[in-house]
Amino acid sequence: MKDQHGTITADDVAALAGVSRWTVNRAFRKDASISAKSREKVMKAAEELSYVPDLLATSLATDRTNLVALLVDDFANPHKLVMMERLTRILRKGGYDTLLVNTSNEEDTSAALLNASQRRVDAAVLIGISFNDQSLETALGAKRVKKLIVFARMSENDNTISICCDDRAAMATLTQHVFSAGYRNPLFIAGPQTQSAHLQRKETFLSLWRHTAGRRPEFATVERYDPKMAYDLVTERFRDVPKSKLPDVLVCENDALAMGAIDAIRYEHGLRVPEDIAVTGFDDVPQASSPHYKLTSYRQPLTDMANALVDILEGKIRSKKLNAFVGNLVIRASA
Repeated sequence: MKDQHGTITADDVAALAGVSRWTVNRAFRKDASISAKSREKVMKAAEELSYVPDLLATSLATDRTNLVALLVDDFANPHKLVMMERLTRILRKGGYDTLLVNTSNEEDTSAALLNASQRRVDAAVLIGISFNDQSLETALGAKRVKKLIVFARMSENDNTISICCDDRAAMATLTQHVFSAGYRNPLFIAGPQTQSAHLQRKETFLSLWRHTAGRRPEFATVERYDPKMAYDLVTERFRDVPKSKLPDVLVCENDALAMGAIDAIRYEHGLRVPEDIAVTGFDDVPQASSPHYKLTSYRQPLTDMANALVDILEGKIRSKKLNAFVGNLVIRASA
């Protein structure tokens, strides 16, 4: 029967399908035990009546919402869009909807975690750099979210779950390629040096290069993974520097920085890539393969990482540190 607002209910579907109300409820739960025949009868009746289950009522009954909050910042970095596409597609395939929150600073992150808890999400996934130990501890201490997952970075907080690429293995592959190609005077360009959840690319490259070439290379940093910031850094750092004193390769912590660096090399200094200065990136965003950049870059295994996130939500993985995902180096003309 319809409720007081004239809305079709599970009882209406049950009556038309000739099953119990509980069978209707089970038919809309992906993990419920129900025969294919019963599910088909329910779905046919639901379609005929234009019935949509009440997700809030279901979540109250099961203590699960099948909703995951994605907290994202750093939108100047094109890799964030690639991550979101992969995550939302694979989460949806696994039966999870997503709540996207744009967090521009640490205060936004704390407020977003509170908002996520009020919506009773099954997990909050942090994708970015604008959070610190205090915001993580506050969220965990207040039990604001069931699972707090740091994606594509390594978190030092024992109560969070990290899902990330093996940066050490990746940089070992990249270092070997750069050295084998004959480059001997690299400059590493890094993004923000966060402590709570960080990358291990800069430290690994500097250490491996010192071990391989016998000296520690120079490095420079910018505050965000923003191509414009990399463009400005390269423009100013190389200004009035004799060509013979310039680095022969820029090893960039991600593709956003690499693309900004390439533009500055060409348009501010009139130099060629890779003939005068080679450039490498990390992430292999779609723009990396364009004729303008032809960027040598390390591609992260995002599909495997996203599938691991679903397995964590389903309770199939209990580990807190999933950092052994290995991608592959995509070699193009820039280095």
